[in-house]
Amino acid sequence: MASAADSLASSINLAKFSQATDLKKRLWFTLGALIVFRMLSYVPLPGIDPTALGLLSQQTQGGVLDFFNTFSGGALTRMSLIALGVMPYITASIVVQLATSLSPTLAAIKKEGESGRKKLNQYTRYGTVALTAVQGYFIAVGLEAFGASQGVQAVIAPGMLFRIAAVISLIGGTMFLMWLGEQITSRGIGNGISLIIMAGIVAHLPTTLVQLFEGGRTGTIDTFKLVGIIVAVVGLVLFICFMERAQRRILIQYPKRQTQRGVQAERSHLPLKLNTAGVIPPIFASSLLLLPLTITQFAGQHAAGESRLGDFVITLNQYLQHGSPIYMVLYGLGIVFFSFFYTAVVFNPEETADNLKRYGGFIPGIRPGKNTEAYFDYVLTRITVIGAAYLAVICLLPEYLVSALSIPFYLGGTSLLIVVNVTMDTVTQIQSHLLAHQYGDLIKKAKLKGGRLR
Repeated sequence: MASAADSLASSINLAKFSQATDLKKRLWFTLGALIVFRMLSYVPLPGIDPTALGLLSQQTQGGVLDFFNTFSGGALTRMSLIALGVMPYITASIVVQLATSLSPTLAAIKKEGESGRKKLNQYTRYGTVALTAVQGYFIAVGLEAFGASQGVQAVIAPGMLFRIAAVISLIGGTMFLMWLGEQITSRGIGNGISLIIMAGIVAHLPTTLVQLFEGGRTGTIDTFKLVGIIVAVVGLVLFICFMERAQRRILIQYPKRQTQRGVQAERSHLPLKLNTAGVIPPIFASSLLLLPLTITQFAGQHAAGESRLGDFVITLNQYLQHGSPIYMVLYGLGIVFFSFFYTAVVFNPEETADNLKRYGGFIPGIRPGKNTEAYFDYVLTRITVIGAAYLAVICLLPEYLVSALSIPFYLGGTSLLIVVNVTMDTVTQIQSHLLAHQYGDLIKKAKLKGGRLR
Protein backbone atom coordinates (compact mmCIF):
# COMPACT_ATOMS: atom_id res chain seq x y z
CA MET A 1 0.00 0.00 0.00
CA ALA A 2 2.81 2.39 0.88
CA SER A 3 4.64 1.78 -2.39
CA ALA A 4 1.41 2.35 -4.33
CA ALA A 5 0.84 5.63 -2.50
CA ASP A 6 4.43 6.75 -3.18
CA SER A 7 4.11 5.93 -6.89
CA LEU A 8 0.80 7.82 -7.06
CA ALA A 9 2.36 10.87 -5.36
CA SER A 10 5.34 10.81 -7.73
CA SER A 11 3.04 10.57 -10.77
CA ILE A 12 1.05 13.56 -9.49
CA ASN A 13 4.27 15.55 -9.02
CA LEU A 14 5.38 14.64 -12.54
CA ALA A 15 2.00 15.72 -13.87
CA LYS A 16 2.30 19.07 -12.07
CA PHE A 17 5.82 19.48 -13.42
CA SER A 18 4.72 18.83 -17.00
CA GLN A 19 1.99 21.49 -16.65
CA ALA A 20 4.31 24.16 -15.19
CA THR A 21 5.41 25.78 -18.46
CA ASP A 22 7.14 28.74 -16.79
CA LEU A 23 9.21 26.42 -14.59
CA LYS A 24 10.25 24.35 -17.61
CA LYS A 25 11.37 27.50 -19.43
CA ARG A 26 13.44 28.54 -16.43
CA LEU A 27 15.04 25.11 -16.16
CA TRP A 28 15.89 25.02 -19.87
CA PHE A 29 17.37 28.51 -19.67
CA THR A 30 19.50 27.52 -16.66
CA LEU A 31 20.71 24.37 -18.41
CA GLY A 32 21.55 26.30 -21.57
CA ALA A 33 23.48 28.95 -19.61
CA LEU A 34 25.53 26.28 -17.82
CA ILE A 35 26.31 24.62 -21.18
CA VAL A 36 27.58 27.97 -22.47
CA PHE A 37 29.77 28.22 -19.36
CA ARG A 38 31.25 24.79 -19.99
CA MET A 39 31.89 25.58 -23.66
CA LEU A 40 33.70 28.81 -22.75
CA SER A 41 36.08 26.88 -20.50
CA TYR A 42 37.52 25.30 -23.67
CA VAL A 43 38.15 28.59 -25.51
CA PRO A 44 41.87 29.39 -24.94
CA LEU A 45 43.50 32.76 -24.53
CA PRO A 46 45.10 34.12 -27.71
CA GLY A 47 48.80 33.27 -28.12
CA ILE A 48 48.95 30.24 -25.75
CA ASP A 49 50.92 27.06 -26.51
CA PRO A 50 48.83 24.01 -25.45
CA THR A 51 51.93 21.83 -24.93
CA ALA A 52 53.30 24.17 -22.28
CA LEU A 53 49.90 24.24 -20.57
CA GLY A 54 50.31 20.55 -19.80
CA LEU A 55 53.49 21.35 -17.89
CA LEU A 56 51.74 24.20 -16.11
CA SER A 57 48.98 21.85 -15.00
CA GLN A 58 51.49 19.36 -13.61
CA GLN A 59 53.54 21.96 -11.73
CA THR A 60 50.56 23.71 -10.13
CA GLN A 61 48.70 20.49 -9.30
CA GLY A 62 47.96 20.25 -5.60
CA GLY A 63 48.72 23.92 -4.99
CA VAL A 64 46.53 26.79 -3.99
CA LEU A 65 45.48 27.44 -7.58
CA ASP A 66 43.50 24.18 -7.56
CA PHE A 67 40.68 26.23 -5.99
CA PHE A 68 40.51 28.44 -9.06
CA ASN A 69 40.79 25.43 -11.37
CA THR A 70 37.96 23.66 -9.54
CA PHE A 71 35.59 26.62 -9.41
CA SER A 72 36.22 27.49 -13.07
CA GLY A 73 35.63 23.93 -14.29
CA GLY A 74 39.23 23.32 -15.39
CA ALA A 75 39.44 26.64 -17.25
CA LEU A 76 42.67 27.60 -15.45
CA THR A 77 44.45 24.45 -16.61
CA ARG A 78 43.47 25.21 -20.20
CA MET A 79 44.07 28.98 -19.73
CA SER A 80 40.70 29.78 -21.28
CA LEU A 81 38.87 33.09 -21.45
CA ILE A 82 37.20 32.34 -18.11
CA ALA A 83 40.36 31.12 -16.35
CA LEU A 84 39.66 33.38 -13.36
CA GLY A 85 36.00 32.31 -13.17
CA VAL A 86 33.77 34.41 -10.91
CA MET A 87 36.36 34.76 -8.13
CA PRO A 88 37.18 38.44 -8.92
CA TYR A 89 33.47 39.27 -8.77
CA ILE A 90 33.11 37.51 -5.41
CA THR A 91 36.18 39.30 -4.04
CA ALA A 92 34.85 42.67 -5.25
CA SER A 93 31.47 41.99 -3.61
CA ILE A 94 33.28 41.21 -0.33
CA VAL A 95 35.16 44.50 -0.49
CA VAL A 96 31.96 46.45 -1.22
CA GLN A 97 30.05 44.77 1.62
CA LEU A 98 32.89 45.40 4.07
CA ALA A 99 33.10 49.01 2.91
CA THR A 100 29.32 49.37 3.35
CA SER A 101 29.64 48.28 6.97
CA LEU A 102 32.50 50.70 7.63
CA SER A 103 31.58 53.75 5.51
CA PRO A 104 28.56 55.88 6.53
CA THR A 105 28.25 57.15 2.94
CA LEU A 106 27.93 53.66 1.47
CA ALA A 107 25.62 52.65 4.33
CA ALA A 108 23.32 55.56 3.43
CA ILE A 109 23.37 54.44 -0.23
CA LYS A 110 22.38 50.92 0.85
CA LYS A 111 19.34 52.29 2.70
CA GLU A 112 18.03 53.98 -0.46
CA GLY A 113 16.36 50.74 -1.53
CA GLU A 114 16.45 49.52 -5.12
CA SER A 115 18.37 52.56 -6.42
CA GLY A 116 21.00 52.12 -3.71
CA ARG A 117 21.36 48.43 -4.51
CA LYS A 118 21.95 49.28 -8.17
CA LYS A 119 24.67 51.78 -7.23
CA LEU A 120 26.44 49.22 -5.03
CA ASN A 121 26.20 46.63 -7.80
CA GLN A 122 27.80 49.13 -10.16
CA TYR A 123 30.66 49.67 -7.69
CA THR A 124 31.05 45.88 -7.49
CA ARG A 125 31.35 45.68 -11.29
CA TYR A 126 34.02 48.38 -11.31
CA GLY A 127 35.91 46.47 -8.63
CA THR A 128 35.59 43.24 -10.63
CA VAL A 129 37.17 44.88 -13.68
CA ALA A 130 40.04 46.28 -11.59
CA LEU A 131 40.78 43.00 -9.81
CA THR A 132 40.56 40.97 -13.02
CA ALA A 133 42.94 43.40 -14.74
CA VAL A 134 45.52 43.10 -11.93
CA GLN A 135 45.28 39.30 -11.72
CA GLY A 136 45.20 38.94 -15.49
CA TYR A 137 48.35 41.02 -15.92
CA PHE A 138 50.33 38.92 -13.44
CA ILE A 139 49.01 35.73 -15.04
CA ALA A 140 50.18 36.97 -18.45
CA VAL A 141 53.61 37.89 -17.04
CA GLY A 142 53.90 34.52 -15.30
CA LEU A 143 52.93 32.65 -18.47
CA GLU A 144 55.66 34.44 -20.41
CA ALA A 145 58.26 33.31 -17.89
CA PHE A 146 56.88 29.81 -17.40
CA GLY A 147 59.01 26.98 -18.76
CA ALA A 148 61.98 29.22 -19.55
CA SER A 149 64.37 27.08 -17.47
CA GLN A 150 63.16 23.90 -19.22
CA GLY A 151 63.39 25.48 -22.65
CA VAL A 152 59.60 25.48 -23.13
CA GLN A 153 57.76 28.70 -23.97
CA ALA A 154 54.15 28.84 -22.78
CA VAL A 155 53.45 31.95 -24.86
CA ILE A 156 54.00 31.85 -28.60
CA ALA A 157 54.80 35.57 -28.98
CA PRO A 158 55.55 37.14 -25.58
CA GLY A 159 55.46 40.88 -25.20
CA MET A 160 53.24 43.80 -24.27
CA LEU A 161 50.77 42.98 -27.04
CA PHE A 162 50.18 39.52 -25.55
CA ARG A 163 49.75 40.98 -22.07
CA ILE A 164 47.17 43.51 -23.24
CA ALA A 165 45.29 40.85 -25.21
CA ALA A 166 45.32 38.44 -22.24
CA VAL A 167 44.09 41.08 -19.78
CA ILE A 168 41.27 42.21 -22.11
CA SER A 169 40.26 38.59 -22.80
CA LEU A 170 40.19 37.68 -19.10
CA ILE A 171 38.19 40.81 -18.24
CA GLY A 172 35.69 39.98 -20.97
CA GLY A 173 35.38 36.36 -19.81
CA THR A 174 34.88 37.25 -16.15
CA MET A 175 32.36 40.01 -16.91
CA PHE A 176 30.44 37.66 -19.22
CA LEU A 177 30.27 35.03 -16.44
CA MET A 178 29.05 37.71 -14.02
CA TRP A 179 26.34 38.74 -16.49
CA LEU A 180 25.46 35.08 -17.13
CA GLY A 181 25.06 34.47 -13.40
CA GLU A 182 22.74 37.47 -13.08
CA GLN A 183 20.65 36.19 -15.98
CA ILE A 184 20.33 32.76 -14.36
CA THR A 185 19.21 34.38 -11.10
CA SER A 186 16.53 36.52 -12.79
CA ARG A 187 15.39 34.25 -15.64
CA GLY A 188 16.39 30.79 -14.42
CA ILE A 189 16.33 28.74 -11.23
CA GLY A 190 18.62 29.25 -8.25
CA ASN A 191 21.48 31.63 -7.57
CA GLY A 192 23.40 32.06 -10.81
CA ILE A 193 26.89 32.62 -9.36
CA SER A 194 26.55 29.63 -7.02
CA LEU A 195 25.30 27.42 -9.85
CA ILE A 196 28.28 28.40 -12.02
CA ILE A 197 30.67 27.49 -9.21
CA MET A 198 28.83 24.21 -8.62
CA ALA A 199 28.92 23.38 -12.34
CA GLY A 200 32.70 23.81 -12.32
CA ILE A 201 33.02 21.44 -9.35
CA VAL A 202 30.62 18.84 -10.75
CA ALA A 203 32.52 18.83 -14.06
CA HIS A 204 35.50 17.28 -12.23
CA LEU A 205 33.56 14.65 -10.27
CA PRO A 206 33.32 11.97 -13.04
CA THR A 207 37.08 12.13 -13.67
CA THR A 208 37.78 11.98 -9.95
CA LEU A 209 35.52 8.96 -9.43
CA VAL A 210 37.10 7.17 -12.37
CA GLN A 211 40.56 7.83 -10.93
CA LEU A 212 39.48 6.53 -7.52
CA PHE A 213 37.98 3.29 -8.83
CA GLU A 214 40.87 2.81 -11.25
CA GLY A 215 43.26 3.21 -8.33
CA GLY A 216 41.29 0.59 -6.42
CA ARG A 217 41.39 -1.78 -9.41
CA THR A 218 45.13 -1.40 -10.00
CA GLY A 219 45.96 -1.54 -6.29
CA THR A 220 47.40 1.97 -5.94
CA ILE A 221 44.57 2.75 -3.51
CA ASP A 222 43.85 0.24 -0.77
CA THR A 223 40.40 -1.39 -0.92
CA PHE A 224 39.57 -0.49 2.69
CA LYS A 225 40.65 3.08 2.04
CA LEU A 226 38.43 3.23 -1.05
CA VAL A 227 35.42 1.90 0.87
CA GLY A 228 36.19 4.33 3.69
CA ILE A 229 36.26 7.24 1.23
CA ILE A 230 32.84 6.30 -0.20
CA VAL A 231 31.30 5.87 3.28
CA ALA A 232 32.85 9.16 4.45
CA VAL A 233 31.51 11.07 1.43
CA VAL A 234 27.99 9.67 1.90
CA GLY A 235 28.09 10.41 5.63
CA LEU A 236 29.39 13.91 4.95
CA VAL A 237 26.55 14.61 2.51
CA LEU A 238 23.95 13.41 5.03
CA PHE A 239 25.54 15.49 7.80
CA ILE A 240 25.55 18.60 5.59
CA CYS A 241 21.86 18.07 4.73
CA PHE A 242 21.00 17.70 8.42
CA MET A 243 22.91 20.81 9.49
CA GLU A 244 21.61 22.95 6.64
CA ARG A 245 18.01 22.18 7.68
CA ALA A 246 18.64 22.73 11.41
CA GLN A 247 16.77 25.71 12.84
CA ARG A 248 16.27 27.55 16.10
CA ARG A 249 12.58 28.47 16.21
CA ILE A 250 11.67 31.50 18.34
CA LEU A 251 8.06 31.70 19.53
CA ILE A 252 6.31 34.93 18.48
CA GLN A 253 2.96 35.85 20.07
CA TYR A 254 0.49 38.47 18.83
CA PRO A 255 -2.28 40.28 20.77
CA LYS A 256 -5.52 38.44 21.46
CA ARG A 257 -8.27 38.84 18.90
CA GLN A 258 -12.00 38.17 18.98
CA THR A 259 -12.99 35.19 16.80
CA GLN A 260 -16.09 32.98 16.43
CA ARG A 261 -14.58 30.58 18.97
CA GLY A 262 -13.89 33.33 21.48
CA VAL A 263 -10.80 35.32 22.32
CA GLN A 264 -7.68 33.67 20.93
CA ALA A 265 -4.03 34.65 20.80
CA GLU A 266 -2.18 34.11 17.51
CA ARG A 267 1.18 32.42 17.64
CA SER A 268 3.90 31.86 15.07
CA HIS A 269 7.55 30.97 14.97
CA LEU A 270 10.56 32.90 13.64
CA PRO A 271 12.99 30.29 12.23
CA LEU A 272 16.71 31.09 12.51
CA LYS A 273 18.90 28.74 10.50
CA LEU A 274 21.86 27.26 12.31
CA ASN A 275 23.99 28.13 9.28
CA THR A 276 22.48 31.44 8.21
CA ALA A 277 25.42 32.32 5.97
CA GLY A 278 25.19 29.15 3.84
CA VAL A 279 28.15 28.51 1.52
CA ILE A 280 29.20 32.17 1.46
CA PRO A 281 31.92 31.96 4.19
CA PRO A 282 34.01 29.21 2.48
CA ILE A 283 33.70 30.91 -0.91
CA PHE A 284 34.57 34.34 0.49
CA ALA A 285 37.48 32.99 2.55
CA SER A 286 38.95 31.05 -0.37
CA SER A 287 38.56 33.94 -2.81
CA LEU A 288 40.27 36.42 -0.46
CA LEU A 289 43.04 33.91 0.24
CA LEU A 290 43.57 33.22 -3.45
CA LEU A 291 43.61 36.84 -4.59
CA PRO A 292 47.18 37.57 -3.40
CA LEU A 293 48.31 33.98 -3.95
CA THR A 294 47.38 34.05 -7.63
CA ILE A 295 49.47 37.17 -8.09
CA THR A 296 52.43 35.84 -6.10
CA GLN A 297 52.29 32.43 -7.82
CA PHE A 298 52.70 33.83 -11.31
CA ALA A 299 54.87 36.76 -10.23
CA GLY A 300 57.14 34.29 -8.45
CA GLN A 301 57.52 32.27 -11.66
CA HIS A 302 58.53 35.47 -13.45
CA ALA A 303 61.08 36.47 -10.80
CA ALA A 304 62.32 32.97 -9.90
CA GLY A 305 66.08 32.80 -9.74
CA GLU A 306 66.43 36.52 -10.49
CA SER A 307 66.04 37.95 -7.00
CA ARG A 308 65.55 37.00 -3.37
CA LEU A 309 61.99 38.29 -3.62
CA GLY A 310 61.16 35.70 -6.28
CA ASP A 311 62.58 32.87 -4.15
CA PHE A 312 60.64 34.18 -1.13
CA VAL A 313 57.38 34.25 -3.11
CA ILE A 314 57.88 30.67 -4.31
CA THR A 315 58.63 29.53 -0.74
CA LEU A 316 55.51 31.33 0.51
CA ASN A 317 53.33 29.55 -2.04
CA GLN A 318 54.81 26.20 -1.00
CA TYR A 319 53.91 26.84 2.63
CA LEU A 320 50.35 27.75 1.62
CA GLN A 321 49.53 24.52 -0.20
CA HIS A 322 46.50 22.45 0.77
CA GLY A 323 46.93 20.74 4.10
CA SER A 324 49.73 23.03 5.28
CA PRO A 325 49.28 24.49 8.80
CA ILE A 326 49.42 28.14 7.65
CA TYR A 327 46.83 27.56 4.93
CA MET A 328 44.51 25.70 7.32
CA VAL A 329 44.73 28.44 9.97
CA LEU A 330 44.09 31.29 7.51
CA TYR A 331 41.26 29.42 5.81
CA GLY A 332 39.62 28.52 9.14
CA LEU A 333 39.87 32.09 10.44
CA GLY A 334 38.39 33.39 7.19
CA ILE A 335 35.44 30.98 7.44
CA VAL A 336 34.70 31.97 11.05
CA PHE A 337 34.98 35.70 10.30
CA PHE A 338 32.70 35.61 7.26
CA SER A 339 30.19 33.40 9.08
CA PHE A 340 29.61 36.17 11.63
CA PHE A 341 29.97 38.98 9.08
CA TYR A 342 27.51 37.61 6.53
CA THR A 343 25.03 36.58 9.24
CA ALA A 344 25.05 40.18 10.46
CA VAL A 345 24.42 41.34 6.88
CA VAL A 346 21.54 38.91 6.29
CA PHE A 347 19.76 39.23 9.67
CA ASN A 348 19.39 42.59 11.41
CA PRO A 349 18.17 42.16 15.03
CA GLU A 350 17.25 45.84 15.39
CA GLU A 351 15.14 45.89 12.23
CA THR A 352 13.43 42.60 13.11
CA ALA A 353 12.61 43.81 16.64
CA ASP A 354 11.17 47.07 15.26
CA ASN A 355 8.97 45.18 12.78
CA LEU A 356 7.63 42.93 15.53
CA LYS A 357 6.86 45.95 17.71
CA ARG A 358 5.13 47.72 14.82
CA TYR A 359 2.77 44.78 14.20
CA GLY A 360 2.16 44.07 17.87
CA GLY A 361 4.21 40.90 18.07
CA PHE A 362 6.39 39.98 21.04
CA ILE A 363 8.41 37.13 22.47
CA PRO A 364 6.82 35.69 25.64
CA GLY A 365 8.80 36.89 28.65
CA ILE A 366 10.76 39.51 26.63
CA ARG A 367 9.75 43.18 26.49
CA PRO A 368 9.41 44.67 22.97
CA GLY A 369 12.04 47.04 21.63
CA LYS A 370 15.63 46.97 22.89
CA ASN A 371 15.14 43.86 25.03
CA THR A 372 13.84 41.92 22.02
CA GLU A 373 16.78 43.17 19.93
CA ALA A 374 19.23 42.05 22.63
CA TYR A 375 17.52 38.64 22.80
CA PHE A 376 17.77 38.19 19.02
CA ASP A 377 21.44 39.15 19.15
CA TYR A 378 22.00 36.73 22.04
CA VAL A 379 20.42 33.78 20.22
CA LEU A 380 21.95 34.62 16.84
CA THR A 381 25.46 34.88 18.28
CA ARG A 382 25.26 31.45 19.88
CA ILE A 383 23.82 29.59 16.91
CA THR A 384 26.36 31.34 14.64
CA VAL A 385 29.15 29.94 16.82
CA ILE A 386 27.79 26.44 16.13
CA GLY A 387 27.31 27.22 12.43
CA ALA A 388 30.83 28.62 12.05
CA ALA A 389 32.32 25.60 13.84
CA TYR A 390 30.32 23.29 11.57
CA LEU A 391 31.57 25.05 8.43
CA ALA A 392 35.17 25.05 9.66
CA VAL A 393 35.08 21.32 10.45
CA ILE A 394 33.37 20.43 7.17
CA CYS A 395 35.89 22.43 5.11
CA LEU A 396 39.12 21.83 7.04
CA LEU A 397 38.96 18.24 8.28
CA PRO A 398 38.37 16.68 4.83
CA GLU A 399 41.05 18.97 3.36
CA TYR A 400 43.55 17.67 5.90
CA LEU A 401 42.56 14.05 5.23
CA VAL A 402 42.73 14.67 1.47
CA SER A 403 46.27 15.95 1.87
CA ALA A 404 47.37 13.25 4.34
CA LEU A 405 45.88 10.33 2.38
CA SER A 406 46.77 11.72 -1.08
CA ILE A 407 43.13 11.69 -2.23
CA PRO A 408 42.14 13.90 -5.21
CA PHE A 409 41.28 17.40 -4.00
CA TYR A 410 37.90 17.58 -5.72
CA LEU A 411 36.34 15.38 -3.03
CA GLY A 412 37.16 17.96 -0.37
CA GLY A 413 34.65 19.25 2.14
CA THR A 414 34.37 22.68 0.53
CA SER A 415 33.41 21.17 -2.81
CA LEU A 416 30.81 18.84 -1.28
CA LEU A 417 29.41 21.66 0.87
CA ILE A 418 28.89 23.89 -2.18
CA VAL A 419 27.37 21.12 -4.31
CA VAL A 420 24.96 19.90 -1.60
CA ASN A 421 23.95 23.39 -0.47
CA VAL A 422 23.35 24.76 -3.95
CA THR A 423 21.45 21.62 -4.94
CA MET A 424 19.18 21.90 -1.89
CA ASP A 425 18.54 25.58 -2.60
CA THR A 426 17.71 24.87 -6.25
CA VAL A 427 15.35 22.02 -5.36
CA THR A 428 13.61 24.29 -2.82
CA GLN A 429 13.06 26.93 -5.50
CA ILE A 430 11.69 24.32 -7.91
CA GLN A 431 9.23 23.18 -5.24
CA SER A 432 8.21 26.80 -4.63
CA HIS A 433 7.49 27.29 -8.35
CA LEU A 434 5.43 24.07 -8.42
CA LEU A 435 3.49 25.20 -5.36
CA ALA A 436 2.84 28.64 -6.88
CA HIS A 437 1.66 26.97 -10.09
CA GLN A 438 -0.70 24.73 -8.10
CA TYR A 439 -2.20 27.72 -6.23
CA GLY A 440 -2.55 29.58 -9.54
CA ASP A 441 -4.60 26.73 -10.97
CA LEU A 442 -6.80 26.63 -7.85
CA ILE A 443 -7.48 30.38 -8.09
CA LYS A 444 -8.42 30.07 -11.76
CA LYS A 445 -10.79 27.20 -11.00
CA ALA A 446 -12.36 29.18 -8.14
CA LYS A 447 -12.95 32.15 -10.43
CA LEU A 448 -14.54 29.93 -13.06
CA LYS A 449 -16.89 28.36 -10.52
CA GLY A 450 -17.80 31.75 -9.12
CA GLY A 451 -18.69 32.97 -12.62
CA ARG A 452 -21.00 29.99 -13.21
CA LEU A 453 -22.78 30.49 -9.89
CA ARG A 454 -23.69 34.04 -10.86
